Amino acid sequence: MNIKSPLHSLQGRLLIASTVILPIVLLIAGFALSNAYQYSLENSVKDRLQLQVFLLLGAVELKEDHIQFSERLPEPRYEKIDSGLYGAIHDNQGNIVWRSLSSVLLDDPKLSEAINLSGLNTGEPKFEHLTENQLFSFQLRIIWEAQGQEKSYLFTVMESDALVIRDMKAYNNQLILWMGIIFLVALLAQTLIMHWGLFPLRRLAKDLKAIESGKSEKLLGNYPDEVEPVTHNLNGLIESERKQQERYRNTLGDLAHSLKTPLAVMRGAELEEHELHTYQSLVSEQVERMDQIVQYQLSRAVKSQNKPLGKAVPVTPIIERMLAALSKVYRNKEVQSEVELDQDLTFFGDERDLMEVLGNIMENAFKYGNCQVKVTGKQQGGELKLTICDDGPGVTPEMRQVILQRGARLDTSIQGQGIGLSVATDIVSSYQGQIEVKDSPLGGACFVLHFPD
Repeated sequence: MNIKSPLHSLQGRLLIASTVILPIVLLIAGFALSNAYQYSLENSVKDRLQLQVFLLLGAVELKEDHIQFSERLPEPRYEKIDSGLYGAIHDNQGNIVWRSLSSVLLDDPKLSEAINLSGLNTGEPKFEHLTENQLFSFQLRIIWEAQGQEKSYLFTVMESDALVIRDMKAYNNQLILWMGIIFLVALLAQTLIMHWGLFPLRRLAKDLKAIESGKSEKLLGNYPDEVEPVTHNLNGLIESERKQQERYRNTLGDLAHSLKTPLAVMRGAELEEHELHTYQSLVSEQVERMDQIVQYQLSRAVKSQNKPLGKAVPVTPIIERMLAALSKVYRNKEVQSEVELDQDLTFFGDERDLMEVLGNIMENAFKYGNCQVKVTGKQQGGELKLTICDDGPGVTPEMRQVILQRGARLDTSIQGQGIGLSVATDIVSSYQGQIEVKDSPLGGACFVLHFPD
């Protein structure tokens, strides 16, 4: 049993990438949100402690060498032991001149560590989080003028960070919960989006399967812009492959049809009395002809439909050989052949193409004619014009285009496949020429071949 890895699937790859990348993105986002919330909480504490310092400044009075509060403290928590809000005032020498009742449980070393007595300029506030002491601290140094003297005092307000830590912990717990929910929802949404986005590819595979099973001939329907070039190219490839297969099938039929004449010549020679060397020469000539036909038909099966390239080919010797061979095949009919050809008739192309066209049409003239065949040829006006006429039953105007189609035959009583004229038409068309069917002066059919030079 062949078990495929998820990496063999586009959807599997995208899901794996999303599963790896999405947590990293959410982790960065969660870290940023957590820091932003902590910054907001600490700013709130700073504003609150700064307000407490200003309230202390408003409530304190300087009398002689000491300070006192003119009224009750503005915040009741200063008078409650270990309330979480602490206050202290130090003079310029670092001596404590006042501390709130709430700070009595703070030992002096801890209080000294929390209060920065030096390095603070007058009027310059300082806020910091003392993580080791679990306190937030806000300090402000002022100058007090009394009796012509200036005295410096340091006001310090501290608050426990327990509330902030508790809020941060609750916030982070909620943040983790919601980030997890967002991750699951985003992963589900990503799966649905990928399923929807990859649907055209699944439809493409289904349509290709229908073509393979013969239910359809090409890819139909509208595809997204990104997939449409692929479907267009696939349709072109399918059509090209279908035409190639059709050429192969036609070539097999054409090959069988083309081999009939050489075989008929050899069969007819068996009925005549020939010297041994004459018979061997005839058979050798026809076998060579058959080999040429096989090679020619194989090359036609794979060549393009563009105009073939070739050299100048003399026409008269080919017609004479064809007439000689057909006279032997149809010797019982005693067909009289007449030839009227201009001198130096030239065909510009593949000699085998000309032989195939003339062989098919001239054989039909001998087959369906009664006793006369006439071949004429002219080269004028930039084209080679060859005419093959017979004295047979002829072709009605309604059937003149039909017989040029593959498999079409007028006389079904005579053995054949009905592909000779279609082969000739295909070859002539590849040279941008044409075949006309007319009434013959001899009373039968007349085929006119036009080959542009």
